[in-house]
Amino acid sequence: MLRLRLIEEAIADRYSEQEIRCPVHLCIGQEASAVGACSVLSESDIIVSTHRSHGHYLAKGGDLDAMLGELYGRVTGCCGGRGGSMHLFDQNAGILASVPIVGSTIPIGVGAALTFQQRQEPNVSMIFLGDGATEEGVFHESMNFASVHSLPAVFVIENNLFSVYTSLENRQPERPMTDYGKAHSVRAAIVDGNDVVAVHELSRHYVEKARNGEGPGLIIANTYRWREHCGPNFDNDLGYRSREDFESWEKRCPIEKFRRDLTVENVLNEQFELEIEIEIREEITDAFDLVRQAPFPDPTTLSRSVYA
Repeated sequence: MLRLRLIEEAIADRYSEQEIRCPVHLCIGQEASAVGACSVLSESDIIVSTHRSHGHYLAKGGDLDAMLGELYGRVTGCCGGRGGSMHLFDQNAGILASVPIVGSTIPIGVGAALTFQQRQEPNVSMIFLGDGATEEGVFHESMNFASVHSLPAVFVIENNLFSVYTSLENRQPERPMTDYGKAHSVRAAIVDGNDVVAVHELSRHYVEKARNGEGPGLIIANTYRWREHCGPNFDNDLGYRSREDFESWEKRCPIEKFRRDLTVENVLNEQFELEIEIEIREEITDAFDLVRQAPFPDPTTLSRSVYA
């Protein structure tokens, strides 16, 4: 979680340099849901992600150099510098796709689960989505299909309470999101999305059931993004969420919570944490230095992989 946080803070700090020319959707504040869920997956399991994809990509083992290469539009990027922040994948790490169109990767993830089933492979497809994507028809179609065919899929809703600037209460009736599971006969549970251990345990349980042929599961991880919907800054001045609400969630920082827990259990101390942070910061510095040395794509290849 600390690695995710420091990498995204570095992206935010460097964004004003105007070398990253794609939009960035940061998951600062939401690290526990990505880390907790991905921690139970094997390398051969796959994930699909959203426009807010950095955390999922890194938590599943995606290559940092390839990710930054994509943000900087360099040939070393995981899409050859052609896709930007919202199009991350890493075949070796089991990251099938990240796509910015809301809800679009849900059926892709279900299709991957169907493939695993047809090939009789013991793998699981984990599908990340935001609370806004539950309002897309394809979410329900995909849940229904996964349930009918008892597919090895785990849906993870990262409920950060806002679809851009519109709060959940202004978009949906008052009912628990577990009702989505009830409607489609899919096991479902709500978890504190800022508690990495709780997310890990629930994800482990649901992934095991999916892997054993017991059908899909739905996890609702309640969490909160700290930065603006799109971009490196804070946007509390816009008025769509109160300063008090933001501060209450800030106090529930997933990294601080886990730090306290590990300290109480004598797993972590200041010196050990300092060593970890130094190692991560050195990795980040090296990665940013490397990406700036990489070339841009050849302009003559502009139309490659573009279809009309």
